[in-house]
Amino acid sequence: MTSATAATIRHLVSIKDLSDDEFQILVNRAEHYKKIFKNNDVTDAQKNHLKLLGKTIALIFTKRSTRTRISSEGAAAFFGAQPMFLGKEDIQLGVNESFYDTTKVVSSMVSCIFARVNKHEDIQALCKDSAVPIINSLCDMYHPLQAICDMLTIKEHLGVSTSDKRLKITWIGDANNVINDMAIACLKLNMDVSIATPVGIEMDQTIVDAAKKICAKNGTSLELTHDSKLASKGAHVLVTDTFVSMGEEFAKEAKLKQFSGFQINNEHASLADPNFKFMHCLPRHHEEVTDDVFYGEHSIVFDEAENRLYAAMAAIDVFVINKGNFHDLK
Repeated sequence: MTSATAATIRHLVSIKDLSDDEFQILVNRAEHYKKIFKNNDVTDAQKNHLKLLGKTIALIFTKRSTRTRISSEGAAAFFGAQPMFLGKEDIQLGVNESFYDTTKVVSSMVSCIFARVNKHEDIQALCKDSAVPIINSLCDMYHPLQAICDMLTIKEHLGVSTSDKRLKITWIGDANNVINDMAIACLKLNMDVSIATPVGIEMDQTIVDAAKKICAKNGTSLELTHDSKLASKGAHVLVTDTFVSMGEEFAKEAKLKQFSGFQINNEHASLADPNFKFMHCLPRHHEEVTDDVFYGEHSIVFDEAENRLYAAMAAIDVFVINKGNFHDLK
């Protein structure tokens, strides 16, 4: 494997690090590989399988996962690479070995690292010391793969947002890593965003500042409110996520009390656009959304989950196979 300096490697850390065009390319590549995968064409499959044949892709996961693990391993296998899952019980990270030492060792033997970690600082440390691209598969600040998959899902079900047909995406829930990337993603693709959080919970200011710059450039809008019903009015997409993130279980009782009245239900649905869609990155808990919305005719949560595979394919294609060179993929 050819070594590279940190300055020459492009990592996928957050959507706000990408230009609008670069992010659009990632969504387009996800769509492209979904078509190839669904067509089951042997010639196409063989051609793509050769792209990373004989290579290894590491998955460093300090948090458990269903969709992220399956999609990352599946995407690696699609391109011929051997996925290597490295859970917190499998390697010395954080036990007998420093983050730096682990990063140097692992990145010397693989072509890419998918990292699902606790702190954003861990992602930054990996990027600083890794000899290969880092794909942020979740940290406490960002979740870019989810944003790629979500934009593909919206495009498939509602089409592309334009000035003549501006889509409104409404988030009802916590100010967390998922909405941090999703809000930026929506604004980059000309959608309006309304975010309703409980009183006492505010969006991270760096995300708000970045979002406002995109709004000024693209003519999109960002609404921040504590009124979930207000945010739901005219929404083309209603979306939520867990109210109690992994690692916050100790505060579950207090968090659920704080989120009282924020469960998405038929009242929110009645305020949304008649053809609205409901999204959730899963796993879902009942306090976040009622069964009739989650399993109802407007729900696209399982299409959304499947699209995580194609988002991972797009990330590998752009950042590993094409070495972060977006220009040749336009």
